[in-house]
Amino acid sequence: MKTVNVVAAVITAKNQNNETIIFSTQRGYGEFKGGWEFPGGKVEINEKPQDALTREIKEELDTIVEVGQFIDQIEYDYPTFHLSMKCYFCKVKEGDLILKEHQDAKWLTVDQIEEVDWLPADVTLISKIKDYICKNGFHSK
Repeated sequence: MKTVNVVAAVITAKNQNNETIIFSTQRGYGEFKGGWEFPGGKVEINEKPQDALTREIKEELDTIVEVGQFIDQIEYDYPTFHLSMKCYFCKVKEGDLILKEHQDAKWLTVDQIEEVDWLPADVTLISKIKDYICKNGFHSK
């Protein structure tokens, strides 16, 4: 089975209530069109994951991010390929998160994060994100 190496950005910010919010995107094309995911994309040969993430977010969202804490590496078998996804917390450094490839986007609080229909590989990341944010004081409730 073919392995696809990708990176994903869990972009966080604070809302008006000082709660951590997480940026989610809805795919606008391909086999998984309509599913929700963390933005990112494929890692090119000899490219560091953090560099790939910076490049992909610039291409997809016209935004420069600061790549932060590594969250996890997700391994997931889709019917036609194996996905290996390195996930990182990120913050916006410059730009307005303009959708170039996605059909929709939402900022979600930790309490809302399960309200969208996440793609299967991204689902496995949700509990890790919630745990990390709650344990590290990113979430005030």
